[in-house]
Amino acid sequence: MSNPVLVEVFRGETAESRHRGSVVVTDGDGKVVFSLGDIDRPTFPRSAIKAIQALPLVESGAADAYGFGDEELAMACASHSGEQLHVARANDMLGRAGLDSTALECGSHWPFEQSVLIDLAKSGQAPTPLHNNCSGKHAGFLCTCKHLGIETQGYSALGSPEQDMVRDAMQSVTGAAHTLDHCGTDGCSIPTYAIPLRNLAHGFARMATGTGLEPQRAQAARRLLDAAMAAPFYVAGTGRACTKLMEMAPGRIFVKTGAEGVFVGALPEFGLGIAVKCDDGTTRASEAMIATVLARIYRNEDELESKLDRFADREMRNWNGVTFGVVSPTEALTDALIN
Repeated sequence: MSNPVLVEVFRGETAESRHRGSVVVTDGDGKVVFSLGDIDRPTFPRSAIKAIQALPLVESGAADAYGFGDEELAMACASHSGEQLHVARANDMLGRAGLDSTALECGSHWPFEQSVLIDLAKSGQAPTPLHNNCSGKHAGFLCTCKHLGIETQGYSALGSPEQDMVRDAMQSVTGAAHTLDHCGTDGCSIPTYAIPLRNLAHGFARMATGTGLEPQRAQAARRLLDAAMAAPFYVAGTGRACTKLMEMAPGRIFVKTGAEGVFVGALPEFGLGIAVKCDDGTTRASEAMIATVLARIYRNEDELESKLDRFADREMRNWNGVTFGVVSPTEALTDALIN
């Protein structure tokens, strides 16, 4: 099945790039409310699934034992930019469990935020694992291990007690089998599992509604989503799509990006979960796709719909600030959503 072209990039009046993809919206029962493209193709959620991966942190009692509030829980769900506040918060999370950055197994990379990267380079320092966009998630893993008395070394490996708990949570919430034949290694070294896009959307609808989840898990799920929506800066960072979209409707929209063109959303007030995948892995396209879906769901709120539409259909500027084109959702997406 060939997925439709859902986003085009124009330079002047000419389409320069076209991005195919798939979209699905489900309710808490798993009913497909809207879909386009192949929603049953195995897809690696990558970082989009971090809120589900953080469930053991809350369910184990570790989050309460270490006094974690919204910012810490948002960091556990984050792909942050490595800004000073992110680094400090991840370090503090580890410190509460008697650990430091040497315990992190996510590896090091330069901060996503360019000004922070430049300042770090100017200082003559190299990035540490705390700058890794996954350091908050990994700090959550380590805190869970410490609280439960599990060996911290090797916590990121396939078959470790921590990753078994994470896999079981993902499998339970999404309803999709997480098997070795669809298992790979994520950028931060933990196992990642390819599942159908419809299951990914259903998982986030269940996170938002608690449908079919045990009471403790349902409570933990809403706590994590609420924390991310309350502290969206800690989920991503300055100018990032996740942060900007959640700030448009505080406490109402949860969204999370993943590598290779994946994006998810959860809308508690509507009881809906959303998942999109850009076939060629382009982030600009997945951002336009998720914003377009959100705009149509909020079509009865003119101001919010307008903000979301402007984010989805946005201008591109060169280094001189000159507008040279736009990233724009196609009629295949907008018309289908309207109907």
